[in-house]
Amino acid sequence: MELTVQVAANVPVQPITEYLQNELLLPRKVRHFLRTRRNVLVNGVSQPFHTLLQPGDTLQLTFLASDYPEAHILLGNAALVHVLYEDRDILIVNKPVGIKTHPNAPQENETMLNHVAAYLAGQQQAPYVVHRLDQETSGALLFAKNPVVLPILGRLLAEKKVYRTYQAQVVGNVAKKEFVIDAPLGRHRHDRRKRVVDEKNGQSARTHVTVCYHTPHESGLMLQLETGRTHQIRVHLASIQHPIIGDPLYNPHAKSGERLALHAVALDLTHPFTQEKIHVEALPSLF
Repeated sequence: MELTVQVAANVPVQPITEYLQNELLLPRKVRHFLRTRRNVLVNGVSQPFHTLLQPGDTLQLTFLASDYPEAHILLGNAALVHVLYEDRDILIVNKPVGIKTHPNAPQENETMLNHVAAYLAGQQQAPYVVHRLDQETSGALLFAKNPVVLPILGRLLAEKKVYRTYQAQVVGNVAKKEFVIDAPLGRHRHDRRKRVVDEKNGQSARTHVTVCYHTPHESGLMLQLETGRTHQIRVHLASIQHPIIGDPLYNPHAKSGERLALHAVALDLTHPFTQEKIHVEALPSLF
């Protein structure tokens, strides 16, 4: 695998070895092999690893298959992959309702990871999960197309530089226009599937809410995650007595067969290698 990266304008001047560690997050073993094999070119020329990189410099890195052994993924159905954005490194798809993000058992082949693996098979690439959506949540889902970009996207996610916008339709009239739900989340004591607000032992969780419409019986919300805890939006909305319509876990009045009215409608990030601003919208939206 070959990778070409241009040093971004906002990256400080630093030696090649520090750039590979600090910016590309390459493991020590991989950095060692790149150095001993002389598999890093700077502007087309092999340079010692103490050479200072300048903004605008172009790096060409060559990896061997043994540097990043691929996990075996069963191939699913490529026809179920609806691409919202794709380049050499990143793939964003529109996940349908009812499909899990990734398998929980080796023999599963009906998750989005399996379907994306089938889609990428012709490109001789494999997908890597960057974040997940619940099985009954639809919308924009981000994958890495190579193992080099995966930890970088993970860092952007952790640093809140991947912006995920959700739509939800909830029970009841939410009259307040904008507010933040700040409530730590932990595991449910008696139901492994569920999470609860746990002020004492829970992990911090913040959800920004904007009300788009409201009626006496239903409201439409736009939500942005400041954190990304399991079931965060679902638990937060249920905790303020406005559970999501169709939520089988947190809405006691959900009807059988009714879809969970939660949709990842938009995703925004800056491409870590090209600095391109990426914005996608997963249509159709809920409202």
